[in-house]
Amino acid sequence: MDSGLKCSRFSWDNQQGRKRSSVTFHRYQCGKVTCGKGATGTTRIGKYDSNTKQNKLLYTFDKQVSVSSCSLNKEETLLAVSLAQNTRGEERLRPISKCLTLLIEIHPINNTKVLKAVDCRVKVQFLNSETDRRSVLESHLLLLTEDGYVDLYHVLLTKQEGYRVVMANPDHLTKTAERIVEDFNWVQWDGHTQRLYYLTHNVKFLMRCVQFYPSHNCETVLELPLDLPANPFRTVKFVNLGFDHYHVEKAEQEPVRMEVFTNRIVGSMCVCYSQPIKEQEVIYTVLLVHKDCSRAFRVSLGSDQSQQKATQFHPLFIPIGYFILVYLQGYFLHCINTRQQEMLCHSLFLSGPDVDLGLQCQSANITVLHAEEESNGSLLDLATGRIHSAELSPAYLLQILRADPPSRCPSGESEPQRLAALHCLLVYMGNNPNLELKIIEWLCDNVNPFESFDQIQEFILASLYRISYEKSLSLDKVLPYSSVCDKKEIPVCLSKVPGVSCTTDLHTECVFKGKARSLQGFWLELQWNTERTKCLDAGPNPRYRTSHIRGDWDELRSERKPSSHMTHMQENTKKVLSTVDTWCLDKKLVPLFQEEDQQQRALIGLTVDKLREHLNRHLPRLGKKKIDSLVVNYVAKLLELIRHMLESVWLKSKLGPCVLCLTQQGSPAEWSVFHFMFRILEATRGLCLPLPPGYHTLLSVFAVRVLPHHTFLQYIDHGVLQLTETFLSRLMTDLDNSDANERLKFSVLKRLPEPMEQRIYHMWDHPVSSASISRNYVRTLLEKHSKNKGFAFTGRDKPGFRPEFLPLTYLAKVLSDIEEQALNPFEEQENVDARFVEETALKQTLILLGYEEK
Repeated sequence: MDSGLKCSRFSWDNQQGRKRSSVTFHRYQCGKVTCGKGATGTTRIGKYDSNTKQNKLLYTFDKQVSVSSCSLNKEETLLAVSLAQNTRGEERLRPISKCLTLLIEIHPINNTKVLKAVDCRVKVQFLNSETDRRSVLESHLLLLTEDGYVDLYHVLLTKQEGYRVVMANPDHLTKTAERIVEDFNWVQWDGHTQRLYYLTHNVKFLMRCVQFYPSHNCETVLELPLDLPANPFRTVKFVNLGFDHYHVEKAEQEPVRMEVFTNRIVGSMCVCYSQPIKEQEVIYTVLLVHKDCSRAFRVSLGSDQSQQKATQFHPLFIPIGYFILVYLQGYFLHCINTRQQEMLCHSLFLSGPDVDLGLQCQSANITVLHAEEESNGSLLDLATGRIHSAELSPAYLLQILRADPPSRCPSGESEPQRLAALHCLLVYMGNNPNLELKIIEWLCDNVNPFESFDQIQEFILASLYRISYEKSLSLDKVLPYSSVCDKKEIPVCLSKVPGVSCTTDLHTECVFKGKARSLQGFWLELQWNTERTKCLDAGPNPRYRTSHIRGDWDELRSERKPSSHMTHMQENTKKVLSTVDTWCLDKKLVPLFQEEDQQQRALIGLTVDKLREHLNRHLPRLGKKKIDSLVVNYVAKLLELIRHMLESVWLKSKLGPCVLCLTQQGSPAEWSVFHFMFRILEATRGLCLPLPPGYHTLLSVFAVRVLPHHTFLQYIDHGVLQLTETFLSRLMTDLDNSDANERLKFSVLKRLPEPMEQRIYHMWDHPVSSASISRNYVRTLLEKHSKNKGFAFTGRDKPGFRPEFLPLTYLAKVLSDIEEQALNPFEEQENVDARFVEETALKQTLILLGYEEK
């Protein structure tokens, strides 16, 4: 079984063209600069050109030397090289430094200046400038040493003979050095963002970030205290060498491993560190600065003797989008969700010997490469010189959804993996229509809810979360993303992962300093995210819960008379439906949004009102106009998402217009669609979410076609089916008056509220309905007559009046007289008069006497 991380391998040459780094290290073709030993005993340093796929020679040493680090300035006029000197053989008799740092003029090749000659290794890195200042010739060089300090050299240049670029005053270079960091235990350089992260220890460990600006000025912009074990760093060692991104650590054989990952687009920062494996247990921490929390994990590796080799390694931290993957080869893969970090069940955890990324090397030989503007990280194989791109595999995640639980494993134990995989597919990869269609097909094939969560509820909330988050990043903390969070009691299988324990610290004590408090871009977004999280966490219930409007919904349904509140709800609904109607006008596969459904319209308006109220309370910075637009689009997308689900299953089942006909029996495909629609109804009712107008009518049509009549009536009695007037009118007119259909119609009519029953009777052409209409008409007319005092029957004074005539004739004459004097006799009973009553009564009498059939 392959793991959920998919690695695709490519050679060095394919990768060089998209890396801006000018850092390289001996034996590795890293970034733009390459290094290799020549056949004639020389060492050559060159620059790789991604366009021509060729190496351009920059400098040649006339003997074989061990290059530990080199860097090329942006103008390609200076080359900094750090050499590890040979102290073996005869040379050990002479005093010699272990590391020699050189600055070489290469435009053209000219002077060489020794910057440092020390007994510790040194890494060199030119700063990049985003400005194009041709008039000023200067370069700025960082030197990081294993002695625990960082220096910045300011190198002034001058032009000679119009093209020769040389150092202006090479003898005074050491005087230009500026000490940036005095004493560190760990340091990480990020060339893409021009940031230096380092760790110091006085009373406690403190991580700082130094930001270098285009002007080459720098300042400390962030301080973050870390809770690290005692004495994690003792000696200095350079590790994890890569493109514009490397670490220096003080440690013995097994130091604490640390890495910092940032994302400019969403303004996030993750600090990851792990402790050496002891007693078959891995301890690692992921600190989410933008979420103002940290999570520490303990993973047990078991007691198998074959696992003793794992004590040699640290897990790898691999950034992929907003996931941090923690990978220990052959043991586990933990995809930590840094956006939905509240619960363990939204982070995918895979364990066992089958966890394999397909790498042909040990984790100890892997370096993670990451750039802030790139969503996925890359893995550098130091042994073979190959780079692997790392990305999550949708095929494998779909395989997790579809997999049956092992026979020895209760189904509940596999559900956390399903839930995490589903959220990864929907939120992280949800922009892919083909992938979304496959998920809907999986929902159709697995319509029954799982023991611990409802997959249709998760699909709806996670999809809406992704769509809304793309419109405004501020919504990630206030919008619902999972129905699990709404449960009164979280299922045990979703709150725990076997073999994994987790502790959470909700406050990171991050401090922003200097220009970071007023900068635009990443630092502004990170600071805003951090402060917003602290503010939201301080208040009650920052995340909106759809079920909280249930009380308001019950109260709104009980209103019988129009009110200003009801009018306001209708205005909200009009905004939503006008937005929905502008989408996919050419797609009319499913007949929704084509009728008035007052209950659903009221629920749509209430949902808009309550969600808008919630956002105004927790995110006032967005402004009322922006919030109103976001809320209307949120509810409109909800209705559109349900229509999209029905259209997908409609096409999958190959249904045609004939399915809307009540006179035919439904097929097995229609039964499947009905079951799926019923589950959508169940899921939305559980969340108290509205459905598109026309949904209940369509569901009732399918119910009549696929269910036996007695089962159909039971669905009505249990409140599963909400009968609409559109459906009832079709039921009365489309079905004939056979005995079975007649019994069904009478049974349905008896279950209707009296006002609706009277309206539906008018739609059914049947003697019984005519009799009922006549009785109601006579009762209403006589009640009005009794209230109209002084009214006299005109018929009594007319000649030829015979009171001994049949009662029907007498009643018809009375009704006729009342109608003649009434102001508006057809106000309530349209197309009903005394003549209609008389004809109905005669027909009913003939039927009862057996002289006429119905």
